[in-house]
Amino acid sequence: MIIREDDLSGPEILALLEAHLDLMRSISPPESVHALDLDGLRSPDVTFWTLWDGPALLGCGALKQLDPTHGEIKSMHTAAAARGRGVARRMVEHILEEARARGYRRLSLETGATEDFAPARGLYSRFGFATCRPFADYVLDPFSAFMTLELREGEVESSRGA
Repeated sequence: MIIREDDLSGPEILALLEAHLDLMRSISPPESVHALDLDGLRSPDVTFWTLWDGPALLGCGALKQLDPTHGEIKSMHTAAAARGRGVARRMVEHILEEARARGYRRLSLETGATEDFAPARGLYSRFGFATCRPFADYVLDPFSAFMTLELREGEVESSRGA
């Protein structure tokens, strides 16, 4: 699996992001869908990556800088055909490595609070993310779960063996 920074111009990524947004809209009320659209992902404070196996696009993820020491995981999505292959785990590892390289002290995320999002919450928990209060511009929402991880220099956390 190869991860590369993506410019969001390829038809494969546009289709994957459309599928991601369609899924989020189908399982969350409109006011609780916090997934970024293309303009949001192209913002200068967001870095977006795709994960490939040869010509096959397996998934994506992004890192948004909230301030010089705090980042947010955004737009994590695994293609339906690639689920169960460790795509999300590998993307989280990559984003954690990048966050540490940037000198972030904390990495946070918002995901869904319903049963549909239990696998995502479990994945983040295995990396040490813990439930937290809303951060940045988020507000309390019964459909949102907020998680955060304090980052320590030189530490590489992984879900391997967890």
